[in-house]
Amino acid sequence: MKIEALEDVTVRFSGDSGDGMQLAGNIFSTISATAGNDISTFPDYPADIRAPQGTLTGVSGFQVHIGSDKVLTPGDKCDVLIAMNPAALKTQYKFCSPRSIIIVDTDSFKETDLKKALFTTDNPFEELGIKNDVVEAPISSMCKEALKESGLDNKSILRCKNMFALGLVCWLFNRNLAAAEEMLREKFAKKPEIAAANITVLNAGYDYGHNIHASVSTTYTVDSKSTKEAGKYMDINGNKATSYGFIAAAEKSGLRLYLGSYPITPATDVLHELSKHKSLGVVTVQAEDEIAGCASAVGAAFAGALAVTSTSGPGVCLKSEAMNLAVIAELPLVVLNVQRGGPSTGLPTKSEQTDLLQALYGRNGESPMPVIAAKSPGDCFDSAFMACKMAVEHMTPVVLLTDAFIANGSAAWKLPNLEEYPTITPPYVTADMAGKWTPFMRNEETGARYWALPGTEGFAHRIGGLEKSNETGAISTEPENHNLMTRLRQEKVDRIPVPDVEVEGAEDAELLVVGFGGTYGHLRSAVDTMNKAGEKVALAHFTYINPLPKNTEEVLRKYPKVVVAEQNMGQFAMYLRSKVEGVHLNQFNQVKGQPFVVNELVEAFTNLLKA
Repeated sequence: MKIEALEDVTVRFSGDSGDGMQLAGNIFSTISATAGNDISTFPDYPADIRAPQGTLTGVSGFQVHIGSDKVLTPGDKCDVLIAMNPAALKTQYKFCSPRSIIIVDTDSFKETDLKKALFTTDNPFEELGIKNDVVEAPISSMCKEALKESGLDNKSILRCKNMFALGLVCWLFNRNLAAAEEMLREKFAKKPEIAAANITVLNAGYDYGHNIHASVSTTYTVDSKSTKEAGKYMDINGNKATSYGFIAAAEKSGLRLYLGSYPITPATDVLHELSKHKSLGVVTVQAEDEIAGCASAVGAAFAGALAVTSTSGPGVCLKSEAMNLAVIAELPLVVLNVQRGGPSTGLPTKSEQTDLLQALYGRNGESPMPVIAAKSPGDCFDSAFMACKMAVEHMTPVVLLTDAFIANGSAAWKLPNLEEYPTITPPYVTADMAGKWTPFMRNEETGARYWALPGTEGFAHRIGGLEKSNETGAISTEPENHNLMTRLRQEKVDRIPVPDVEVEGAEDAELLVVGFGGTYGHLRSAVDTMNKAGEKVALAHFTYINPLPKNTEEVLRKYPKVVVAEQNMGQFAMYLRSKVEGVHLNQFNQVKGQPFVVNELVEAFTNLLKA
């Protein structure tokens, strides 16, 4: 059989929510990362807890893009689609390219299955106009055959069929199964019989492909070009990277990490992850509601902890009063918002960038908060670390924006050397301030008030939600004092130093693409594609939103045409216009709950260049 080397490939696993497609996709991703490939993943699952089996609303997908060189997105279209039932085929075929190979479980394509998926004929491939190569494998039957001597019941046996599909894909791409087997042993360490069954079926899928050549004339390899920096790497998703960033910041600052949180998709995994690290001094509290989660974190900040609260957009609405308490009390707090589709409960498992203006302005009164937006799963670590540093050193709440796409998506991440990260220095009161200190005495350089921990002799004080006198710290309703305190809180945020925004791409670009947060990979890929085609395009991608980098105006005025691309109706463009007077910004906006498609970006930006 012919073996063809590919630069990159995209595989999409799809089936019922109970078919284990997320697990199969994660294992294939890890195998590929272990082989030295760069990866980018996109879990795409429904909000239903468990839709009726075989129905269109219950389809769960997992897409992974692996490459020999740098990979920035999960891919526009897949090269291989695994469809475990007719519903998966019907809903996921749109992600196929004309050359895609489609693998189906023929045991799940019976008449009743077709009716559940709303097919009107007995030939779903013809009905959908599919002309792709289709590998028809009796996956369920083969699982039963492979495990007939296992002693497992029929339900447990069929739960292993995702591993048969994984084994078939591993054969197609000449992947070694050793890493997958080890992952299964670790995952099912407390149930060795389940681990053994999954490993048996995994090998059965691989052997099935090898023995019948799976109806294809070619298998493939995706080699590694070894362009990565030397070091240890792991496959990490954004929520886990965010959690690690918080832990690293606690270590660097010498503070104890406290998380007050209430479970909400897609932020809950941060609570789950941090709860595993009590040995590192991490304290997690699953509060009774969003307000309590945030309020408890404000209390922890007053007591001297590195305080964090995590949520998604609807939770930020509820937390806003407690967030404002941290603003007026000038306490360090990091508010993690893993953005999802809205408004209201909207699209709980889908991704958008629609909470930007909420992060900037969504509170009563003048309540300035720094805002940072992570751009990739790995960057969530750095962004979480810097959000903590900013909060502690400037005594302010900070909003950290990620989104469902980068929070659930994963990439190969180099384990950082913490010695290379900056120190985090809390602005504690000092002994020489005793007797003259007041709660809002400020560092002249930063504008941050000094932090007096409860119990520090000579520094007893009260703070709270009522306005205080700048001079004494006592409650004050004096008009001039309130005006002064409002301006001091704003100036403190404005003076926070942030790095200049970098411009990537053509130096003499005729079009500047502007973005923020989790769209980086797609925008960068679109810019690279256009530059390779001879177009002159550059990218300015913002991580620091408030305050904006000092070179923002210079960058925006430098290029003949500027387009702001974002997954909302133009919130970042509106914000930039308010900060840079008279700048002309074109817009590219989509609100689909799905990542950008690189080809659509290229088409839109090309049309803009020609206009």
